[in-house]
Amino acid sequence: MAGMAAASHIAPQPAPVLGRRVSRRVGAVAPSATLAIDAAAKAMQAAGIDVVGFGAGEPDFPTPAAIVEAAVAACRDAANHHYSPTAGLAALREAIADKTLRDSGLEVSPAQVLVTNGGKHAVANAFATLLDPGDEVLLPTPYWTTYPEAIALAGGVPVFVPTDDSTGFKVSPAQLEAHASERTKLLVFVSPSNPTGAVYSREAIAEIGALALERGWWVLTDEIYEHLVYGGREQHSLPVVVPELAERCVVVNGVAKTYAMTGWRVGWMIGPTDVVEAAANLQSHETSNVNNVAQRAAIAALRGGLDAVVEMRAAFDRRRRRIHELLRAIPGITCVEPEGAFYAFPSLAGVLGKQLRGRRPTTSLELAQVVLEEARVAFVPGEAFGAPGYARFSYALGDDALEQGIGRLGELLAEAR
Repeated sequence: MAGMAAASHIAPQPAPVLGRRVSRRVGAVAPSATLAIDAAAKAMQAAGIDVVGFGAGEPDFPTPAAIVEAAVAACRDAANHHYSPTAGLAALREAIADKTLRDSGLEVSPAQVLVTNGGKHAVANAFATLLDPGDEVLLPTPYWTTYPEAIALAGGVPVFVPTDDSTGFKVSPAQLEAHASERTKLLVFVSPSNPTGAVYSREAIAEIGALALERGWWVLTDEIYEHLVYGGREQHSLPVVVPELAERCVVVNGVAKTYAMTGWRVGWMIGPTDVVEAAANLQSHETSNVNNVAQRAAIAALRGGLDAVVEMRAAFDRRRRRIHELLRAIPGITCVEPEGAFYAFPSLAGVLGKQLRGRRPTTSLELAQVVLEEARVAFVPGEAFGAPGYARFSYALGDDALEQGIGRLGELLAEAR
């Protein structure tokens, strides 16, 4: 009886919500439009349909042979068959610190490096470590599709700061100030940019960094495309330009774009030691260490120099100029010349709303579907990047495919009335 009396004082538990199989938090995550477009194009190709895909954000070059051979040797080494430190192999953290000093002039210790499962994981870890529920994050648009989702999953609130082709898709300090509030915790800064190819000058970076310093914001700066800049432009690392901000700055990078290693899934975040230690603790419960063989391959990449990216950059530069020329020649399309990365980001405003093969697409999303079905060309609509009316075309594909794909697009859009 005593047991029954005690039980009577237990507060009733809320009834489970029936029918909900996925949490609201995860259910609210938007699928990756870039991966979805690429998957649709590949599915059509697998069915024997000739599709030219401009959706994928990865180099079309193989990983350099010396890196692959390092991975083969690592597979045979039993030391790589076991768990390793969550934060990364000591040799890789040291190589990342050395590479960061060599390439951007930022001096960090290996203790400030956390090796992650690709750049996306570094971004997610950084937001999860820095943001509390309700913290606002200034996110210039167009943005890479993962940023707002990772911010929201960490409990943050993305505050979109619009840019357009009139400014080369570059945000100004005045725009950031206008969108900031007392709840602003962090600014996302990306140069070179995915999806626009914009590259900020040293002077512009200094102004934005000075504002962040003055307002006490953290900055997450994504430098994954650091070596892919063209036309005499230079990439500048924000904590190098504004060293006083280094204690409130997280740098995200990886081997994916520079060394054609997207599938190897090795990225990293660099930041103040306390932040990196906290992120490593988080990662210890998420994934533990990154694949040891991929880490060994990354060491070979970083210690082996930049010969591979020099070759790729020359090809991308040629394709950059060509796709810009071809897109601008299509009536109704305007296009800012990309300065970095490997994407063109044209405006489709002059085409939308016109009659095309019995349909009248009014959004870039609708137009992307028509173009995929009618011209067998895949691109990512601007809605995926917070920029309706635009589109992202990756030029990380063969020269012949680029010519053929933009040619098909031009032929189809010539029918728009």
